[in-house]
Amino acid sequence: MHATRRVLAAMAIAALGAACAQKAPDPAAADKSVATVDGKSISSNTFGQYVKGAASKPPEDLTPEQRGQLLDNLVRAEVVAQEAEKNGTATKSETRALLDMARLQILQRAVAEQYLKDRPNSDPELRAEYDLRIAQLPKLRYRASHILVGSEDAAKQLIAQLQKGASFEQLARANSTDAGSKDKGGDLNWFTPEAMTPPFAEAVQKLKKGETTAAPVKTEFGWHVIRLTDTADNPPPPFESVKDRLGQMVQEKKFSAYVDTLLAKAKVTKTP
Repeated sequence: MHATRRVLAAMAIAALGAACAQKAPDPAAADKSVATVDGKSISSNTFGQYVKGAASKPPEDLTPEQRGQLLDNLVRAEVVAQEAEKNGTATKSETRALLDMARLQILQRAVAEQYLKDRPNSDPELRAEYDLRIAQLPKLRYRASHILVGSEDAAKQLIAQLQKGASFEQLARANSTDAGSKDKGGDLNWFTPEAMTPPFAEAVQKLKKGETTAAPVKTEFGWHVIRLTDTADNPPPPFESVKDRLGQMVQEKKFSAYVDTLLAKAKVTKTP
């Protein structure tokens, strides 16, 4: 697929998907035509949904110039769509697959909005989700420094120098390939384990304060020599600061459970 077609497909899905999250306009206005392209009418409803997806506002909240520009854009899109119908692009398997994907995403969003609108989150639900997420957070955060090099032998040589009393900070400044930390003597500041690639996080959690890894640690970035500087408690975020995100999580769970009930009733055959 050409890059331009990928971008256009993504923009179309994003705009239409965002529109579905908005309240639908008055059905009585849906039949009003705002433009006609080669005999095909573009309805006020279609234009309204397009505007909401593209500008995150209803048409009435835009200036006449803005509405005119967006209508021009929609007309251009209709011209291209009609050309796709004429030249066979619309019937290609790749194009049909993209249209199917857009349809699935749009309908899923619409059904989710319909299902969830009468099922607001309660405070106990939010508190339960908060407690669940907090229980999953790491109890400690870490501060460490590292020297990143391109080979195991180079890392071993650095460890040998450290064991003889060399300065970790000086070796990091002189040898590390990590541009973000080398000028700070390898200091990575405070982090929690999930913020780091797993081999690095596992190595850090095995160290005691002031210790350096006895062997190089390999990750997708290269070979690390790591020193643990300090540890501290990892305080959870206040409930109010994450309340909106918790609400999204609770609603996602509600809709997922609803989809599970639909799936349980569906006859599904898979042929991978």
